Amino acid sequence: MKNSYKNLIYLLLAIFATWQAWELSRDNTNGAVSSTSKIASDVGIDILQQGGNAFDAIVATGFALAVTSPSNGNIGGGGFLVAHTADGKSVSLDFREKAPRLSYQQMFLNENGDYDRTVALESHKSSGVPGTVNGLLKILNDYGSGKLTLEEILAPAIHYAENGFIVNTTTAYSFNAYRDQFGKDNGTKKIFIKENEWTNGDVIVQKDLANTLRLIAQFGNKGFYEGKIADLIVEEMNKNGGLITKQDLLDYDSVYRAPVVGTYKDYTIVSMGPPSSGGALVIQMLNTLENFDLKSMKRNSTEFVHLLTETQRLAYADRATHLGDPDFWNNPIEMLTSKEYAKERLTLISMNTATPSSEIAHGTWKDKESVETTHYSVMDKKGNVAGITTTLNLSYGNKKVVDGAGFLLNNEMDDFSSKPGVGNAFGLIGFDANAIQPFKRPLSSMTPTIVLNNNNEAILTVGAAGGARIITAVLQILVSILDHGLEIDEAIDTPRTHSQWLPDQIFYEKESLSKKTIQELKELNHTLEPAKYSIARSHGIQLKNGKFITGSDKRGSRDGNQASTY
Repeated sequence: MKNSYKNLIYLLLAIFATWQAWELSRDNTNGAVSSTSKIASDVGIDILQQGGNAFDAIVATGFALAVTSPSNGNIGGGGFLVAHTADGKSVSLDFREKAPRLSYQQMFLNENGDYDRTVALESHKSSGVPGTVNGLLKILNDYGSGKLTLEEILAPAIHYAENGFIVNTTTAYSFNAYRDQFGKDNGTKKIFIKENEWTNGDVIVQKDLANTLRLIAQFGNKGFYEGKIADLIVEEMNKNGGLITKQDLLDYDSVYRAPVVGTYKDYTIVSMGPPSSGGALVIQMLNTLENFDLKSMKRNSTEFVHLLTETQRLAYADRATHLGDPDFWNNPIEMLTSKEYAKERLTLISMNTATPSSEIAHGTWKDKESVETTHYSVMDKKGNVAGITTTLNLSYGNKKVVDGAGFLLNNEMDDFSSKPGVGNAFGLIGFDANAIQPFKRPLSSMTPTIVLNNNNEAILTVGAAGGARIITAVLQILVSILDHGLEIDEAIDTPRTHSQWLPDQIFYEKESLSKKTIQELKELNHTLEPAKYSIARSHGIQLKNGKFITGSDKRGSRDGNQASTY
């Protein structure tokens, strides 16, 4: 017995010594991963330590998030990549979900012609054709280091699905909060409901998901979009009134798009273009704000919040009218992101009074030619930077698991404009540019963004989760870093406000505005409303003086910083 205790002590000392040596070897100069899950972030770091690059790491992190962060990490949804390679090339990949071939414009309207929220958000009809698997595999194939096989990249995700992972406080709280909704679907119930409530330290095992990931590791896209998993998806649809067919799955392909690029002072801003609206709006708003001395304005002062609000209203009015899937709609990106257009719209801003949204029209195009999302980022020491924002739309999508395959379905079809002038789940208004149409990708607010210095080197990557609030959160983080000199962790933690074209309100987080500022904004004819939930949840990485600084939003987390560096 004494020898057993002695051996145990030696083992623990050896483990501690190894951990201590590893901790001391981490000087934050080799790479960084920021995500909503510490497990997934550590998976990415492990890939970097094995000799992989940022693209290998972001793919491994993405698949790990599908296991460890099921409310938003996924293989049943879609997203966007914005990246900057070590050789100076900026790229963006659209792996957004697509409307099935059987979809139609009025599919979420009831017999009275009114928007049916339940059908749009909770039915199998709400699911678009998933793009995440195709997108992640394309990233790996085109930009991965080639040093690691697909099986090695997916091995950690398979391990955590097969053997389980320890549920933290945030995940346990989330599982319990959605217990009633999980109970409505047999496949979901089997995975996410247990006899008692979830608590920190419980272990969740997802055998079916492990088998699905194993098929992807073995057969690539064919392991998901063909064969057994495709059969299970279509069977799930046919049993429950969904629209996705085998041909929809076979036809899916992610698409490289030209990134939206702008300048702000001495920096270059690289972000995602349509069908994401985020990049164009962030650049449009930065172009407007560039005409003001933001450094002289105190953050979240009356003057600062008023200016932000007026700028955001103008941009969101343009979003509602001008932006949609570029395969179906001619987006005036050059106009929206031009310095000249910003100066034209600037004339509509008064610093003395708020402009009612009812009086704000979208800009005239002179033709010259969701809330639950997750963002994760990787930087490596060679200069590769990748940021992905991915989503199921609402938390846990439509709360429907593909029975036998173990993954949740998205409810992205609600991101289309179901009826002109009627808001979606995030209150976003849309018109013809974003109307439902077969094979179309819905407009999104996801805004993965990279900032380059004047040497064309990436110094910052950031993005957020939170539906319509993503865009304004990314904007405020950029301003906090580029104008006010904050580091990314401080910039992410700074309390935020949000406003869009409609509803005509300023939403503000607790402690973001003083009583004096609130009163002064009211005197400028603003309507203010305390935010009922956080104004987005952001993650990002900053390279400063040769070291990586990570930002991992405390909003929505009960478990601290989930990022990793080495």
